[in-house]
Amino acid sequence: MIRSAVLKLQDLRKNTDWKLLIFLILFLNVKSVVKIIAIALIYIIQFDFKFGFRNSVPRLPLFYVFIIVVAIFNWLITKSFMSTSSNIALLTGISIWLLCILVIHQLKLFVDNTDTTSIYQTIIIFFLINALLSFINFAGIVWETGALNPYRYQGEYQKYFIRTGDYIKGITFDTSTANSIISAFGVIFFLVKRNWIMLLICMLILLATASNIINMLMIGIFGFMFFYRSNANQKSFVIICLMMGIVFMVKVSPENYKYVKEAIQKMADKKTVITPASTSAKIPITEIEDNLLTPEERKHKIAQLYLDSIYKSRLKSAKGKEYISAEIVKPKIEVPDINTAPFQSKIDTTLQQRKLLMFMNAHKKSLPLSEKEDRNLILPGKIIAFKQTFDYLHSHPEKILTGDGMGNFSSRLAFRTTGLGISGNYPTKYASISPGFLSNHLDIYLYYFSKRIYFHSLINSPNSVYNQLLSEYGI
Repeated sequence: MIRSAVLKLQDLRKNTDWKLLIFLILFLNVKSVVKIIAIALIYIIQFDFKFGFRNSVPRLPLFYVFIIVVAIFNWLITKSFMSTSSNIALLTGISIWLLCILVIHQLKLFVDNTDTTSIYQTIIIFFLINALLSFINFAGIVWETGALNPYRYQGEYQKYFIRTGDYIKGITFDTSTANSIISAFGVIFFLVKRNWIMLLICMLILLATASNIINMLMIGIFGFMFFYRSNANQKSFVIICLMMGIVFMVKVSPENYKYVKEAIQKMADKKTVITPASTSAKIPITEIEDNLLTPEERKHKIAQLYLDSIYKSRLKSAKGKEYISAEIVKPKIEVPDINTAPFQSKIDTTLQQRKLLMFMNAHKKSLPLSEKEDRNLILPGKIIAFKQTFDYLHSHPEKILTGDGMGNFSSRLAFRTTGLGISGNYPTKYASISPGFLSNHLDIYLYYFSKRIYFHSLINSPNSVYNQLLSEYGI
């Protein structure tokens, strides 16, 4: 058996395209510098610039060319070239799309020049490395917390707990969302290829990232494949994957189940106001910062502090007095009280949140959602973002065809050019924010991400590929 496994590993090593594997690992890294190095290296190794853009049967999709053309067109008709900030934003956006062209060209070369067996083996190695790094992430959390199930560990101010999946970053070293998307593709790919071991490995990593929105999307995909695109064996493994998901939500991370349940209830019943699953309400009001309290709560805090001071003064006056117990009490082993502050999520305002709050305070008139602190939004931010996009195009029909312009409404570039440290750093002196973006998708982001970490979910993040294409480049 051991010899058979060794032979399989040797066969896997021989059939792996190491150039493709290293390129994928480097390019998918979160650091932009590493991505650029990956592209430069692969073009040194495979020097080829024959992209094959042509009207009839183009080798590469013309989509990327059209995107750049539309961006330049918008830049010209809006006279954005008169602004240095807009020029830099345009060049940044075009550079990103050009890098996409360079990457897809190299991937096409690999597909054209490499046999399918090597590509398949390379994909297996890629997902195995991702699984290994994800396991190392998880093992590090277990080592730090001393808890075999950190999804239920509430110590260290709930640093992990429901957020444990956020630390399972995998091969990209990016957010756990990137890892969950990669793992989801692996689940679908290996289900189609009927590689059951790799299917289960990818499913485990997907569940470990605890991305609720990706898991919900996967349920829909599993349902479609079960009824329309699977044989008996594939149906069996679809059921196994679903059962794994149920066990994870119910036994391993019930807080994620509670979060999803409450989110669905909140959307289904608009009259019901559901409090967050976090237990922050049990934290004494005296430990909460004043800027997070209502005027009435501040009065309560002052009164509580006064009563506490009287109590402490009485304790001091009683100091030195001895009290003899009337009975012998059996000593008890003290156990941590999970209702105390160290076992609750931190409510301190982070530096990034302070930056967002200062920005909100300076732009209140342009932020219809964020300006009211007591506003309770029913729908998730991503759904509200789609509604905003359609409403904006409806009120600005001239933008339906070519959009509002690159980096002006919903893309990661739009968030980066704010200079607020969202989606990466950007020179503050060249920061720019379009009015449409400020009052729509940026407003949603500020509303949710200036609040407690409970609200910092992918489902509340307004940016998405479809919103970006529709709002910035039109139909």
